[in-house]
Amino acid sequence: MKWKTAVSTSYKGERYIRGRKLTALIHAHSFIEVAFLLIRGKFPTAREAKMFDAILVASCEHGVEVPSSFVARTVVSTGNAMNAALAAGVLTIGEWHGGAIQAAAQTLLRQGPPAQIVQDALRKGERLSGYGHKVYKKEDPRTKALFARARKLKFFGRYVSRALAIQKELASQTGKKLPLNVDGAIA
Repeated sequence: MKWKTAVSTSYKGERYIRGRKLTALIHAHSFIEVAFLLIRGKFPTAREAKMFDAILVASCEHGVEVPSSFVARTVVSTGNAMNAALAAGVLTIGEWHGGAIQAAAQTLLRQGPPAQIVQDALRKGERLSGYGHKVYKKEDPRTKALFARARKLKFFGRYVSRALAIQKELASQTGKKLPLNVDGAIA
């Protein structure tokens, strides 16, 4: 089977990421820079690296009771290897836990004003990903911290404003406060 990708390749026994030799990347770049290169196809600017780092830090920990942590800890506590426990934890990530970023980003890209987006979603019985949280009923502190970082780094722009406008519309149209969660903030 022949595999072709622009992300990585092997040439004469050397591994390359986006056309750059892996061994050279090891010597000259940080994990953040290489992860960004993998995802975006370019190295981050200093501001982008700081924002991406903040996003990854916000995603690191959220207590033992969340599915990804609970399942991983349960699997390892039964004598399984760490890689099996990590895989089990990763398998819990989905639409309702940790996997709403893409759907939330698609919501922010929808055409029309926030009031119409919320109205259409409610009419269709759709859930707007990135809003609401089982623990944080008023505000997700990770969202607050990420937005403070985004302001400082001058990334607080139209999509953040749009996300907050949709949050306000959700409260107005449903009568419930559904805070923008970390997935919505990352989107």
